[in-house]
Order: sequence, then C-alpha cells, then structure tokens
Amino acid sequence: MRKLILGAVAAAALSATALTDTAQAFERTDDGIVIVFGGRQQVPVLDPHVRYDWSTRMMQQSIYDALFKYVGDPPEIEPWLAESWDVNEDASVWTFNLVEDATFHNGDPVDAEAVRYSFVRGLELNQGVAWMLADFLEPDGIEVVDDYTIRFNLSRPYAPFLSFLPWWYIVNPAEVMENEVDGDYGTEWMTENAAGSGPFTMGRWQQNVLYELVANEDYWRGWPQGEENRPAGIIYRIIREPAAQRAALQRGEIDIAEGLSSDDYGQIEDEPGIVIQNHAGMTTFGIKFNTQQGPTADINLRKAIAHAMDYDALIDIYNGDAVLQTSPFPQAIQGHIDVEGIPRQDMDLAREYLAQSEYPDGGIELDYYHVAGLEEARRIGLVLLSNLAELNIDVNIVPEQWPNMVAAGSSPESAPDMTSVFVTPVSTDPDAVAYQYHQNSWGQYFAMHFYENQELWDTISEARSLSDWDEREPLYAEIQEMIVEGTPEIFGMLQNRRWAHRDWLEGFQFSPVRFTGEVDLYPLWVDVE
Repeated sequence: MRKLILGAVAAAALSATALTDTAQAFERTDDGIVIVFGGRQQVPVLDPHVRYDWSTRMMQQSIYDALFKYVGDPPEIEPWLAESWDVNEDASVWTFNLVEDATFHNGDPVDAEAVRYSFVRGLELNQGVAWMLADFLEPDGIEVVDDYTIRFNLSRPYAPFLSFLPWWYIVNPAEVMENEVDGDYGTEWMTENAAGSGPFTMGRWQQNVLYELVANEDYWRGWPQGEENRPAGIIYRIIREPAAQRAALQRGEIDIAEGLSSDDYGQIEDEPGIVIQNHAGMTTFGIKFNTQQGPTADINLRKAIAHAMDYDALIDIYNGDAVLQTSPFPQAIQGHIDVEGIPRQDMDLAREYLAQSEYPDGGIELDYYHVAGLEEARRIGLVLLSNLAELNIDVNIVPEQWPNMVAAGSSPESAPDMTSVFVTPVSTDPDAVAYQYHQNSWGQYFAMHFYENQELWDTISEARSLSDWDEREPLYAEIQEMIVEGTPEIFGMLQNRRWAHRDWLEGFQFSPVRFTGEVDLYPLWVDVE
C-alpha cells in the first residue's frame, strides 16, 4: 500500500457535515474507508422493478443480486445467484439451479420462491425491466421446482432470454409484502427502501444531496479485494456541474467523477494523482424526433434535419474520443451492418427534403431538450441550431433535469420535438436495440420517438422469436435498414466512456454494457495506509 498524508476525517459515524467544501477525498471511519463518488444524476426511485437508468442501476446492483451479472470487456455473463442451468432445444424452457448460501440482508434465504416472486412482481408491475421479457414470459410460466431450482416456461422460444437476466434483481418477498399498501407490491415503500441481498445496504438517502451505501461485511459472496481492503461504504454525492465535479476531484473532495466535459478531461489528463478511464463503449447518442406530434411528424422534415446535421462536429466536441454511428445498432452488437445511405451532412439534399415537407420555407421553431449540466449535449444543440438556421428553422435549446425529460417523453402529446438521449443496450443481443423501435417500447426513455411502422414491428417480433442465428441475422439487417429509412432520430455517434479518479482508487472494472456513468462499485477499494 502507498502512504499518503491526507488529514482524513476520523469519525465514529458519517455525517452530512463531513460533506462540505473542505471535506477530504475518501473518509476514514471506525469501520474503514468510505469512497466518495461525484455524479450529477439523482436516484429518485430505487425499486429495481420500476425504474432503471445509470445512477439508479448503479445503486440497485450494489444492493441487490441477480441470477447473472455482466462483467468485463467484451462483456461476459457470469453466474451469480444461479450456479448452473439447462435450456431445451428451442430455447423455450430454462431451468436454473441456485447457490444455497445466499441470504438477504435480514438473514432470510435467497431461494427459488424469492426468484419466482421477483419475476412475477416485475411482470405484474409492467414498468422498468418488464419490457425485456413480457412478450415471452407469463407469471404462471414461472415454476418453483424445489427450494433451490427455478424453471421458466416461456410462451414461445426466446434465444436471448439469459442475456437479460442480469438486470432482473431479486427482492425479499417477506419484506416487500410487509410493506404492501392496497396491493401496490410495496412500490411506495421500495422507492426509498430496500429488500436485497447485495454487497451493500442502504445508509443515508437524501434526495438531490447524497446516497450512502454501507458495506455488508457478511456478504454471502465475499469481497474480491479481500476483507482487509473492503471499503466501509460508498457515498454517491450529487454535484450538478461538470466544472464543479472536476474541481472537487482536484481538491480531493471526491475519489471518482463521471460525466466531465471533454474539455475538463483534457485539462486534468496529465495532472499528477489523477487517472482517466477512457474506453470504447456501446453507448449511442441520438436526437429522438417526436414522430407523432408537431412538425417533426413530417418524415421529409426529419430527413431534411438529419441531412443538415454536421456530424463531424460531434466527433470534435468529444476531442476525437467518439466514432459516428453507421447503423442504429452499435458496432459491437451482433448482426451490425453499415447501413447504406445513413444521413451525413448534405445541405443540397436537406433542402430537397425540406421542399417536399409541409414547411418548404422553414419558418418554424423546434424545441431541443438535453440533460441540464451535460455540456456536450448542449454544444450539440448549438451545432444543430447553426445548421438548421440555413434552412430557416430556429432551435430552442432547453436544459432539463433527467427525470423531467423522461416524464415528458413518456407520451407523444408531451414529448419534445427533439430530445438528445444516450442509450446503452442492456444486452449484446441485437434484440436489445431493435426492440427500442417496437411499439411495445413506447413510454420508455429510449423510445421517445414513438415511431410507427407495422412492417418493422412485425419483423422485430419475428426475429426475436427465432432461436437459429442464421435465420435471425438477415432479419436484423432488414431491421437496421428500415429504421434508418424511417428517420425516427438523428443517429449520432458512440462516445468513449470516461471517468476520472484519484490514483489511490483501485478495482475499477469497465464493461460496455453498463450505462453512461455507471460503475460496478463492488470491487472498488482505496490503496492507502
């Protein structure tokens, strides 16, 4: 271990007063070191069957366990609560054998009934993760074979089934049912309480300020960094502005930060004591059109805008740490093709499409929403504003908090004309991306486009039901071409995934399946005496 002079805080217990501008980086408590993570996005709903986004899922994965877990780059699926499994020939019956030593935080066993209850709860609530399996799995198709064996009898074959299981977290039925109100499956209580078995339990939970995780020293799976290096906990501290995050990292007030601007990363990349994590990822940046309401319901207007966009500027904004999309599918997704004719800047073609639209002379104003504080998304809005001025189209750039953006994008009546969204596929299977353009995804943040195309929906449904890849592959090629032709969004770029942290922080493990700022907190530790 290295030696550092840190004037760290020795406190019997964490306190909010420790998180002031003069606080040190990690904190020392009687129980050990507490790592401090600085991020901009809050965690409004912790319930793992109701909501997920990067900050929410980072907390959920720390508190809950699933049958499997994604690890590494390229991502692999590692057995977690499931230790072995069988699947029949057409991928319609999946049987999992569970580990027998896993316990929830209150000591109850994590058994097959808990797995059954959790999947039924997720399906019945029909929110959050439900879309991943709802077309193939009915609640009465989940069968408890014995205390530690669970079977899923799908309504039809679904080859990618296992690839979605890492995101279905297992809750303690007893704790949830104790807190049910009027048959709500405990959703109100689960918003800011937990019933998990994961490596951390909940500590202080102060919305828009900080969220504390306390290490579960008796975690059934143990700790990869060793008991002597295990942190006492982690504090996820809300810092709204990238510049403030960078300054906090430089002053040693936080140990790791996500979502700094490209300029901020550039300013600190050579600074002693700071490490930049920079990895090619699968997160796409797109500008979703509202294809149902307002001017952008006009496909020719959408095509005009898509061909007016300066795509090279997207790469410049990220100082070269990005590549352009050549398809709706990220390049690392199985079955990806380079779609011929995907829009690139061509102002003559843009004017041709505009002339065919209901707005041949422009003269309209379109709203462009981006996450407040996300500098790159704001700058992309400025690029769009400049490009569309040549078509006599004005752009109203609107910064908004992420929960409000998600709420607005839940229906075509309230969705903005254009919304900038980063989307990370939840699986390496192409269905994880294709299904974002199916009607059944409407209401999710990645489907703010509300794109309507019955032929596309039918093809997506057919492709996801086949178990033979040789039959699926040509269908996914057609799907990519159909999506681009419909122009439900501007297909932008794949940015590298970046974090900045102090050099004493160890155990960082990148996996491209994780969302934009999401980090696996479980293996982190601080290398200092």
